[in-house]
Amino acid sequence: MDPTLTMFISLIATSGVFTVFLCMYAYIKRKETPSAYTFVIYTATQAIYIFAHAFEMSSDTIAEVKKWTMLEYIGIGAAPAIGLLIVMQYVGMNLTRTRVAALFVIPAITLVMVITNDYHHLFYKDMYFRENTPFLTTDIVIGQYYIVHGAYIFGCMLAAVVLLLRRWRQTKKAYRLQLVTLIMGQFMPMTGAFVYLMGLTPYGIDPVPMILCITSAMYIWAIVSTKMLTIIPIAKDRIFESMREGAIVLDFADRLVDTNGVITVMFPGFTTDMLGLTLDEIWIRLSGEPFPVARLEDGVQEEFSWRSAEGRECFYQIRSSVVRGRNGEPIGSLLMVIDVTEQKLLQDQLEQLAYYDGLTKLLNRSEFLRRSKMILEEDSSKQLTTCILLFDIDHFKHINDTYGHDVGDLAIQHVVKVSRRVEADAPGALIARYGGEEFVIALPDCSLDKAALLAEQIRAQLAAKEMNGSYGSIAITASFGLTQSSQRGESLQMLLKHADIALYQAKRAGRNQVRLYDGPLESPLDTPR
Repeated sequence: MDPTLTMFISLIATSGVFTVFLCMYAYIKRKETPSAYTFVIYTATQAIYIFAHAFEMSSDTIAEVKKWTMLEYIGIGAAPAIGLLIVMQYVGMNLTRTRVAALFVIPAITLVMVITNDYHHLFYKDMYFRENTPFLTTDIVIGQYYIVHGAYIFGCMLAAVVLLLRRWRQTKKAYRLQLVTLIMGQFMPMTGAFVYLMGLTPYGIDPVPMILCITSAMYIWAIVSTKMLTIIPIAKDRIFESMREGAIVLDFADRLVDTNGVITVMFPGFTTDMLGLTLDEIWIRLSGEPFPVARLEDGVQEEFSWRSAEGRECFYQIRSSVVRGRNGEPIGSLLMVIDVTEQKLLQDQLEQLAYYDGLTKLLNRSEFLRRSKMILEEDSSKQLTTCILLFDIDHFKHINDTYGHDVGDLAIQHVVKVSRRVEADAPGALIARYGGEEFVIALPDCSLDKAALLAEQIRAQLAAKEMNGSYGSIAITASFGLTQSSQRGESLQMLLKHADIALYQAKRAGRNQVRLYDGPLESPLDTPR
């Protein structure tokens, strides 16, 4: 064998050994290496290409050359596409199965065209040994499809280089060394292939397998010194788009600079087409009103609601943080928008269970007592009077016994519907279900005369409006007991007791009337409801 040929084959074999080492290393580190299996396949296809090329160069017949060429194109066709795939994963591009499969359509066709070339000669029209060379060197006359294949290979490697160069400014200095390694790993083979196709290499030898020896050595060095395969920077936009929360980036004038896809899902119509508009201008387009939350300070959070196109009310928590420039100066703000609808609904449900009566939706007894104590203390500190109105449905037991408990529940709801009208005439009034058919109203900063008038209005409206249904018509009346706080500083318990006494006085007097507390009752338990 010619010494020059031996030297070339030795270099190529060394390149193959380095590449196999890379393949084995990536496989061993597959559990801790992002995209390890992709890199394993990449280096494996390169190794196939390199060793097949070495065997091709040592062949002394065209038939043997063709055999090794078929194997060689497993690597030549697939390696550039896989290299581009690795780069795309490195920079954080979104890769679907369809996109990945599309990368390998041309390489698959290329392999078929090479294997079947003797039948159509579309890949190379002729293959022959060069003359006047110190050793046998193969050359070809290219066919039409060879141009397609060559353009695709150059396109893959060029695209990989461009993607990596575009990441230069966004890559921290700690990662730029491995970025350079990846760029050179794509750029050097591309340059070598171009020089080969231009016919500028010695004896017409393909330099790419030997160049891969250099790139493999660079990869090995980068793996050892920069942990290239185990530490891969995650692209900013990849993080931005994979966040579960909505993100809105504003400049110092509250104009939209950027947003992620989650915001579009939360608020359909909020898109990057609105870049440059202020948040208020965007919100006016979406809802007809300015943004419901004022400009937030750094670290502050607030909640707001949004009604979707389907009419569903959603609740969001918004958190603000300052975006600073290189010198630390504030240049804008980042708004994180979190969907808290489920938590809000759960909180409302728990609040309903804790504070409200299930049948009437009025405050329950315990919550009424808690809030009324606060009202009484506040009115007392301001030397104001508080009125307590206690009332219950007349002959409620008779309604239950005659019509059933379901109709009894309807009677309670009927009384609630009428009595709630007091809220319009007495802002701040607290209405609660105090017992089975008994209700209580606390009237802050209210005179006794005004409270008596409100009570009479409720009584008269109840008496005037019968309850109608499939059960017929039922006359519903109620008896009322009213009391007022004084300067003596009565407790809430004492006022409720006084109102209860007045209520029983109304019962004794014939029901369906309002009585004011005027002193203790001798035996209130003797009067039936």
